[in-house]
Amino acid sequence: MTVTGAQTVLPPARVGTAAPAASVRRGQGFQHGGWFVAPFLALFALFVVWPLLRGLYLSFTDANVSGDHASFVGLDNYREALDDPLMWEALGHSAYFTLLVVPCITVLAFLLAMLAHHIERGKWLWRLCFFLPFLLPSTVAANLWQWLFNPGTGMVDHVLGLETPWLTDKSYAMLAVVITTLWWTVGFSFLLYLAALQGIPAHLYEAAALDGANAWHRAVRITLPMLRNITGLVVALQVLASLQVFDQAVVMQDFGPGPEGSTRALVQYTLEQGFTSYRVGYASAISIIFFVIIAAVALVRMWLLRTREEDGR
Repeated sequence: MTVTGAQTVLPPARVGTAAPAASVRRGQGFQHGGWFVAPFLALFALFVVWPLLRGLYLSFTDANVSGDHASFVGLDNYREALDDPLMWEALGHSAYFTLLVVPCITVLAFLLAMLAHHIERGKWLWRLCFFLPFLLPSTVAANLWQWLFNPGTGMVDHVLGLETPWLTDKSYAMLAVVITTLWWTVGFSFLLYLAALQGIPAHLYEAAALDGANAWHRAVRITLPMLRNITGLVVALQVLASLQVFDQAVVMQDFGPGPEGSTRALVQYTLEQGFTSYRVGYASAISIIFFVIIAAVALVRMWLLRTREEDGR
């Protein structure tokens, strides 16, 4: 700055230097960070985006499994699917399975986590026993329980002293699949609950004990509220996984639909249409409908979570 007489001459301001520099740094950061996410984006596009777009295209055609030239049929596949009683029956089986599994697995995982968290002797052994079945492949778990449910020679009937047609009667077939699923998959939810229990500060329980709260009051007033978020996560994951039930139901019924189709879920019905009836276009339409249903469930879960967080604030 220079002074000439009564006038003060300021140096010319350097306009637009800080902002471009910051934008350049952000651009460089994006360039460098892009290399780290590029492999994931490539795999995501290859195995998720492309199959979804391809399936959406096929759902508007009469494509078959032979790969012959497919003709455009518009919304005919969707109209047929919405009028197909077998599709709605299969969707009902998936929903029924979900309604049975989700509450049972949530409660059971919580109880097992409480037991493993508070037990003193052999804690590692209990945790291993509860989580170990989850590491088994689905076919192994299904074949194991298929043998256990075998009428007359299975261990389940031997222990109960009954002769129940678990796998051959439509009244018991889905229940057998539910029991198998509970034993096989509860370990994952158990692990989530156990990690959440270990994150609850011990001083909360100590303060409650000093105030005279018994074990029941501490569980209701401290443990359950502190596990509210993890419970929501467990329920959401189990709903999405249970709606897509396929492996255990198919293997336990020797790749069939079960007695009178009682264990045929929507995923199995879709595969039957695509690879047994060779109607790839129709199967793609059912898949897109199922995708929309699952996406709607996920969006409802996100909306409920956001609403609850806003109410909490």
